[in-house]
Amino acid sequence: MTESRRKGPVSFDIEAEAAPKKTAKAGAKATTKAVPEISPATADPVPDAPPVARPPAAMERAAALAARKPSALARWFWRLFAALFTFVISLAAYDFIAGLIARNEILGWIALGLTGAFIAVLSAIALRELAAFARLKRIDTLHAQAEDALRDKDANAARAVTDKLLALYRQRDDLAWGRERLTERRGEIFDADGVLHLAERELLAPLDAAARREVEAASRQVAAVTALVPLALADVFAALTSNLRMIRRIAEIYGGRSGTLGSWRVTKTVLTHLVATGAVAVGDDLIGSVAGGGMLAKVSRRFGEGVVNGALTARVGVAAIEVCRPLPFSAEKRPSVSSLVKRSLTGLFDKGES
Repeated sequence: MTESRRKGPVSFDIEAEAAPKKTAKAGAKATTKAVPEISPATADPVPDAPPVARPPAAMERAAALAARKPSALARWFWRLFAALFTFVISLAAYDFIAGLIARNEILGWIALGLTGAFIAVLSAIALRELAAFARLKRIDTLHAQAEDALRDKDANAARAVTDKLLALYRQRDDLAWGRERLTERRGEIFDADGVLHLAERELLAPLDAAARREVEAASRQVAAVTALVPLALADVFAALTSNLRMIRRIAEIYGGRSGTLGSWRVTKTVLTHLVATGAVAVGDDLIGSVAGGGMLAKVSRRFGEGVVNGALTARVGVAAIEVCRPLPFSAEKRPSVSSLVKRSLTGLFDKGES
């Protein structure tokens, strides 16, 4: 009672009270296994969040669709369908003309003449397609021979390649000055590398510049349509049409004036190569590396997709240049995808952002 009513400060001996506790802790440490001390330096790293899968861009879908190889059953279906359709049309035309001649000879002979003219036009188209395939085969053979000459260091084979290259471009007025310089100077060079390098600089350098302009224009068009047109599948349609036109123009620039089937063959070869090597898959990091794509993707998803589709179109263009070029890149520098995209898209998206 007296102590509880005591007034004034009360002091406690903390060390005396803590001593038994320390002794108890020491006994517990002696009997139990030591637990390692956990600190931020020794803690396990926090696992990263799984990456969010980016949906394939329009050009990726278009390339995969165009490069997909049909099955054997599908090929036989279309072959038999074409044969049956041709047979039915021919039989129907024969019955129609024969019946018309029996009923009215003048009208029957007019129908026969029109049918013959139509068949002649179809034959001309078929011959043009065969000539286009022959030109493409000629360029492929020339490319392979140039690679063999560079690998074997064969000067005679290199001169034979330049002879065929001059014959390929003998009708091109825009390359007349280059043909003259190549003819005058190639006799002074005695190694295969020098001969082919001279041919590249004199004949193919202006063609490379024209092909790069085609790639830049196609990339700009695909990116603009993707960014500005909100319609569904508009980006896929723009990518397909622009890339088909670009590949055909590049083939024409290098001398492979291809017809309809020839253009499809070149396009399928280019897209199959891109899909097989994985070069058509562009990651999201490419958006931030060209044309301010990282900021544009944050501001607008459509602008980000436009940059990706434009970059994919540039990659297709570079592959088309490599496929359609009659000589491999040795003296001249191979076009860079990043530089093509920057030149074609930077000004477009800077203006749009401002």
